[in-house]
Amino acid sequence: MYTRPSYKGLHRKLVIAIDVGTTFSGVSYSILDPDIVPEIKDVTRFPGQIHGAPGLKIPTVLYYDTNGVAQAVGAEAVQDSIDEIAKENGWKRASWFKLHLRPKLDDEEDVKDALEPLPPGVTIVDMFADLLRYLYRCTKEYIEQSYASGDLLWSSLEKETHFVLTHPNGWGGFEQAQMRRAAINAGLIGDHHVSEGRLSFVTEGEASLNYCISSGLSEDAFKDGKGVVIVDAGGGTVDISAYARTSSEKNTYEEIVVPRCYLKGSVFLTHNARRYLIEHLRDSEFSDEDYINVMIKEFDERSKLTFRQSNELLAIRFGGLKDKDQSKGISAGQLKLQGSRVASFFEPSVRSILDSVLEMKENAKRPVQVCNAMLKKSDEDAYRQKTVLFVGGFSSSDYLFTQVQEGLHTFGISVFRPDAYLNKVVANGAISFYIDPHVDKRIARYTYGNPCSYIYNPADPEHLQRRSQVYTSPSSKQYIKGAFDVIVAKGTQVSETTEARRSYWYTGTNPDKMCRIKNDIYCYYGAIQNPKWIDVDKESYFKLGVVEADTTRLSRLLPPQIRGKRKNRTVFYEMHYDIVLSFGLPELKAQIAWQEDGKEVRGPASIVYYSVY
Repeated sequence: MYTRPSYKGLHRKLVIAIDVGTTFSGVSYSILDPDIVPEIKDVTRFPGQIHGAPGLKIPTVLYYDTNGVAQAVGAEAVQDSIDEIAKENGWKRASWFKLHLRPKLDDEEDVKDALEPLPPGVTIVDMFADLLRYLYRCTKEYIEQSYASGDLLWSSLEKETHFVLTHPNGWGGFEQAQMRRAAINAGLIGDHHVSEGRLSFVTEGEASLNYCISSGLSEDAFKDGKGVVIVDAGGGTVDISAYARTSSEKNTYEEIVVPRCYLKGSVFLTHNARRYLIEHLRDSEFSDEDYINVMIKEFDERSKLTFRQSNELLAIRFGGLKDKDQSKGISAGQLKLQGSRVASFFEPSVRSILDSVLEMKENAKRPVQVCNAMLKKSDEDAYRQKTVLFVGGFSSSDYLFTQVQEGLHTFGISVFRPDAYLNKVVANGAISFYIDPHVDKRIARYTYGNPCSYIYNPADPEHLQRRSQVYTSPSSKQYIKGAFDVIVAKGTQVSETTEARRSYWYTGTNPDKMCRIKNDIYCYYGAIQNPKWIDVDKESYFKLGVVEADTTRLSRLLPPQIRGKRKNRTVFYEMHYDIVLSFGLPELKAQIAWQEDGKEVRGPASIVYYSVY
């Protein structure tokens, strides 16, 4: 059984983890006292809960007025009277909005079809900020009301608070930057540069692993040394990650396969049902949108959770005894659907899980790069996953669990659904990630690199083929554009201390105009293992962002260089520097480095992310 160590910090601190989910959101927290074993607690009281009943999460639903101002959030936004109030005041309901922030790579049409547009004049950052502000306020009130002298406790910890935000496996730098901006706008943290160290990110897959470890739910799964797959089935996404234990003494783990993220969560099951009902009832008196909405609400909140077998009818109650249409399977206010039809709504989610787990098992047999070294062949078997831990709110569906369990049993893979509060896994695990992290090696999701230039070699057929890209630098050297310099390859395993660095140069004629550098970072997600040229499979490249750094100090050290003689003489300056990237943490970090008096000097660098993908 895992025993959490005592907090080694010197000062008392508050850690708040916020899990913004597609359908439900929650908050966990921990008050860290030096030399005391931390406890992870949940915020369980929110405004608008029925009869004040405690709950671990609130619906991720907001209502906006015509001015784009949030008027109802969470449980308040799903009260029985809210629809009428909203209609009278022209409010716009917003749900499933989290998915608007998703990466658009290989986007599927049914995803776009399932999402409603954002309220007029409201951005996705605005919506995240409104929800974060609300949840932060609820956390403040909960702590103030739950502890003796709670108001004094809160005021003493407010400026010593660290926040952890969770996000799906498939999200990266751009999505994190947007969430950071939302946290700043919500008042959780100050300006980016002032409070960068007060906010961390963790993937939902890794948070789930941390929860399973700290709760003792994964002890049996890891005891034989095999790899374990964590399937976090939530409202919007199904996140699938694979890990193996590297040290039982230190209780550390490594990511062993590129994690997956599918837009196949429970909301898409509901969307599949809605599309079917619209078509099925098209020529009946029950085709009205109000009828459909009532049916879908009943299906979403009750019927789909009770569905267990494809050979049974599923009843959806929506009306009174007089509501009937035998041709549509409606009698006494109930719509009865064939189990096989309901099973088809689940099929995309089931298939994505089965295919991904089996693919991970196959890939994990192969050697995985670890800091540019290869695992020995004898170690390969240690990474074959034998166990799947099934967590997340969607995993409470008996039908989904049974289908995955039966589908993987044939391949010798056992599937377990921990007997715990499945809907608090991510928020609790995010706290554990901060106070006692277990993952010390992660896998690069893409191949990261920079557009670069090679010294032109006319004897090289690839260079000759691209001779139109040749240019002459101020130093009179000929270069060819369009090359791709790989920094970290997809599938590379990196530790938290591993740094990837590349050397670059910048040539100019005026050092005063060389006080800031900008280096593009691109990602390649295609099938080429060692991409060299951007014009090959160019559709699989996207611009992740730009690394920017202040080089004023370095530019003042540059000696003038002379090219040519007499009247044709040109003075130029050449600046050499390294970009240092840290890929081993959930959030990509950058620095700039250069040589000064024979010693390395480092300075901060920022990454400005692009949303073009």
